[in-house]
Amino acid sequence: MTLTTNRRGMLLGGAATLGCFLAGRALAQSETRLRFLWWGSKERSDRTYAAINAYQAKNAGTRIEGESFGWDNYWTRLATQTAGGNAPDLIQMDYRYIFEYARRNSLLDLTPHMGKGLTIDDFGAANINSGKVDGKLYGVNLGVNSSIMLFNRTAWEEAGVEPPHDDMSWDDFTAACVKLTEAKKRRAFYGTQDGSGLEPTLECWLRQRGKALYSPSGDVAFTAADMTDWFKMWAEMRKAKACVPPDAQALDQLTIETSMVALGKAAVAFAHSNQFIGHQAISKEKLGLTSYPLTPGGKPGQYLKPSMMVSLSAQTKNPDAAVALINFLVEDPEAAKILGVERGVPASEKIRNGLTSSLSDNEQQVVAYIDRLTPKVGALPPPPPNGAGENQFMLKKIAEEVAFGKTKPEDGAAKFVEQAAANIKRG
Repeated sequence: MTLTTNRRGMLLGGAATLGCFLAGRALAQSETRLRFLWWGSKERSDRTYAAINAYQAKNAGTRIEGESFGWDNYWTRLATQTAGGNAPDLIQMDYRYIFEYARRNSLLDLTPHMGKGLTIDDFGAANINSGKVDGKLYGVNLGVNSSIMLFNRTAWEEAGVEPPHDDMSWDDFTAACVKLTEAKKRRAFYGTQDGSGLEPTLECWLRQRGKALYSPSGDVAFTAADMTDWFKMWAEMRKAKACVPPDAQALDQLTIETSMVALGKAAVAFAHSNQFIGHQAISKEKLGLTSYPLTPGGKPGQYLKPSMMVSLSAQTKNPDAAVALINFLVEDPEAAKILGVERGVPASEKIRNGLTSSLSDNEQQVVAYIDRLTPKVGALPPPPPNGAGENQFMLKKIAEEVAFGKTKPEDGAAKFVEQAAANIKRG
C-alpha cells in the first residue's frame, strides 16, 4: 500500500492541528484548578471524591485534584509541600496544628470572605471561633466530635461480658477487659488496645485529675509523676492481660485500618466519634461506641472540638474558587448527604437538621452520642503550642519502649516530660 499526499493537504492538516492545539490550550487556561489534601480512611476518601464530583458537575470550569494520606504521613507531607512552595489550595486542618501554620503565615485569612463567598453564620460563635487564630479566621469547622471508646459489640456478646458503657470507671473498665480476655473465645484476643501511647487518651485522663497537656501560656502542664502513674496503669493492665501485648500494639500506625479492633486483636480501641463510620465500614462485625472511663470524683475529661477544619494555603492563586468549594462542603444539602457525619456532626444547624432524616443507623449513633455527651463535657482546652505536634508521635515511641521493657515507667515519664518541653521551646 502506497501513501500519497500534497503540500496543500499538509498545510490544511497542519492548520487544523494547530487550531485544535490552541483551542485546547485556551480551554485549559480558562479552567480553574484546585488541589485538596486530606488525611483519613478509604471511607473518607470515597465520600470526599463523591462530593468533589458533585461540585464539579455544578461548576464545569473548576477542576479539583484530591490527595489523601494516613495521619502519620500527612503532616510530614504537608510540611514538605508548604516549605517547597507547593502547598495544596485546600488543606484539611487539625485544631492542634492550625495555630502553628497560621502564625507562620502559611494559611490564608478567611475573615474578608465572611458573609460573601463564605456564609457560615449559622455555625454559631463557638464553632466559628474554633477556627480562629489571634482573632482571624483560618479554618472552617468540618464537624463537631469528641473522643470515644469503640468496641466490637459482637465480641463482647460472644464472651458473655457486659460491654463498656457511659459512666464506667477505669477500674471497672479494666476488670471487664480482663474478663473478656479470659473468656478466650478468640485466639490471641484481648479486652482493649494499649492506650498508653495515645495523646487524646492521656489528655482525657489528665483532665480528670485536674491537669492538662498544656497551659494557656503554652507550657507543659503535667509532671513526671503524672506520666509515671499513667505508664504504670497500663503496665498493670498488660500484666493482667486486660490489653494487648506490645508486639500487637506496635502494629497500630494511628489509622483506622491498623487499629486493634480492625486487626482483630482487641475488643476496644480509642478513637474519635467521627471515625466510627469509617471503622464500621471496614468491619464485618457490629461495633458500638461509648465515652471514656471516668476517674471517680474527678473532673470532666472529654470535650467537644472541631473534628477537623479546612483551611486555605496562603499560596493559593484561586482564593475565591477555593472559598466557594469550602462553602459547598459545609452549607450545601447535597454535599451534606454525601459526606454524612464521617468528619463529625455538621456545625451548621440548618444542615444538621436537614440531614437527620437521611442518616443511616450508624450515623445516628454518632449524633446520639454527641447529644448525650454534651451535658457532661469540660471546656475546650487552649490550643497546643508550636512544636506540640511532635509530642504525640514521641509519646507513642516512648510508650512502646516502656511496654517492651526497654525503659522503666519512671524513666520513660521523665524522658517524655523533658523532650515534650524541649519540642515546645524549639517550636
